[in-house]
Amino acid sequence: MVDVFTAAKRSEVMSRIRGANTKPEVLVRCLLHRQGFRFRVHAKDLPGKPDIVLPKYKAVVFIHGCFWHGHSCKRAKLPETNRAFWQRKIDSNRKRDEKQRRQLRRLGWRAFTLWQCKLQRHAEVVVGSMGTKIRGRA
Repeated sequence: MVDVFTAAKRSEVMSRIRGANTKPEVLVRCLLHRQGFRFRVHAKDLPGKPDIVLPKYKAVVFIHGCFWHGHSCKRAKLPETNRAFWQRKIDSNRKRDEKQRRQLRRLGWRAFTLWQCKLQRHAEVVVGSMGTKIRGRA
């Protein structure tokens, strides 16, 4: 399928995509707070600047957009135009994500990844289950 926007309009649309404080992030933070967790956000002193940092539990949470991080769901479908560029971009994002997770493990942190598609319909269940794992009860 060909892009429905002109190159200029597509550029404008893409420039509005936020990297922090997205709706899924805010939702997860709200749910974790309700469970009694206290946390920091976007810690610059840790590899990958995790979306949520739970220092008490030595755990971090990344909330990934399916398209940007190459999830295996229908939301991660590559655009028809400029496929080679997008494939390289997403592959490099995935490599960077894995490198950051390895660095965090070496520093003694546990890393959890929540996917946008899973949060869409089952946020409370996903975050509740993750909360149990963070506390070490699973």
